[in-house]
Amino acid sequence: MFKKILIANRGEIALRVIRTCREMGIQTVAVYSTADRESLHVRFADEAVCIGPPSSAESYLSVPRIMAAVEITNADAIHPGYGFLSENADFAEVCAEYGVKFIGPTPEQIRKMGDKITAKETMIKAGVPVVPGSDGLLKDIKQGLKIADDIGYPVILKATAGGGGKGMRIVWAPDGFENAWNMARQEAKASFSNDGIYIEKFIEEPRHIEFQIAGDQQGTVIHLSERDCSIQRRHQKLIEECPSPFMTDELREEMGNAAVLAGKAIDYEGVGTVEFLVDKYRKFYFMEMNTRIQVEHPVTEEVIDHDLIKEQIKIAAGEKISGQNYYPTAHAIECRINAEDPFNGFRPSPGKISSFHSSKGHGVRVDTHVYAGYNIPPYYDSMVAKLICRAPTREECITKMERALDEFIIEGVKTTVPFHQRMMKDKNFREGNFHTGYLDNFDLTAE
Repeated sequence: MFKKILIANRGEIALRVIRTCREMGIQTVAVYSTADRESLHVRFADEAVCIGPPSSAESYLSVPRIMAAVEITNADAIHPGYGFLSENADFAEVCAEYGVKFIGPTPEQIRKMGDKITAKETMIKAGVPVVPGSDGLLKDIKQGLKIADDIGYPVILKATAGGGGKGMRIVWAPDGFENAWNMARQEAKASFSNDGIYIEKFIEEPRHIEFQIAGDQQGTVIHLSERDCSIQRRHQKLIEECPSPFMTDELREEMGNAAVLAGKAIDYEGVGTVEFLVDKYRKFYFMEMNTRIQVEHPVTEEVIDHDLIKEQIKIAAGEKISGQNYYPTAHAIECRINAEDPFNGFRPSPGKISSFHSSKGHGVRVDTHVYAGYNIPPYYDSMVAKLICRAPTREECITKMERALDEFIIEGVKTTVPFHQRMMKDKNFREGNFHTGYLDNFDLTAE
């Protein structure tokens, strides 16, 4: 087992990793930018190293500075968290060259799933259902129009190096194809320095359902059930839950088996998530694989009573996992609390928190790195907390979440708490009638 782990991340996820490491008797190293000097992950780690100014490019994305911190502290492993360098194959390779264990998949596995076209080809070979579309990158607009005509509109153009909704455009009819093509390529080039585009059939009113998987170094791959992430805005998840209200036992078995197939197709090592789109007829299609821990991993932890960070570390240390799949024994919902103004287009709201009180009680969990007096920097993701509730049934879980949201107090900045309070009262949400586009026409002020 590792003696010292450096966490190449910040905020909530860094603090989450530190807690598990402490329980496992592993020393931790926090790295931080000057903007995060007062963050709790810096305070609770055994050691802390400043790696640069607020800019991510000069701190959390700087491989030389992170590796210098590894050398200074003598860490023997790196946990990348999520975001930043967590799915960067080059970083994983550098770790291997330095003799430091990257707690995650191999560089080759990251590359296979990081490129959308390669990932799709891999899934087709493995027998995992994929959305109809181009076999690879589109050569030109003429080829795109031909494929769109063959598979039928609407279609969606996607950046091969995409993520977070960047480089994506929906095309409803042939006359809108050229403009969408140009916009998608421009955005992809600006966001990823790669303007490669492919095309897929656009699945109308889909559910976004992902399966948590884990694979060890001996070739065993299991799934740990699903999470429904369909409540999202501009492809950014806001609420996640397990089990999905759309799920049936039969569908869970089919999708779980497909997720395991996906992992075995690349000999996956570590924890990861296989993401699917599911249409209204419960037909599912592979969308992508995230080769890291996810923001919403606590949802799974709560319904199967299993520490996924601990699982990551044990797998990286070469330990075997159980060959049994996991299934939910309760219901859990996670609300992402962001420092954003939901009444003003979810505009970011950085600043100083003047008052902070997190929810408590049976079946209530809060993962956060903020406190009263903490200054939310404007340089990073706006998420300040994750509120997770667990109960025997979905109805009880929603009721518990309503109570927990009423108790959750953050003053000094705007947050998405009012949005979540509105969602918990929404008739369609309570009945499980929603899809990924549900918030497009959602009136936050309506009762």
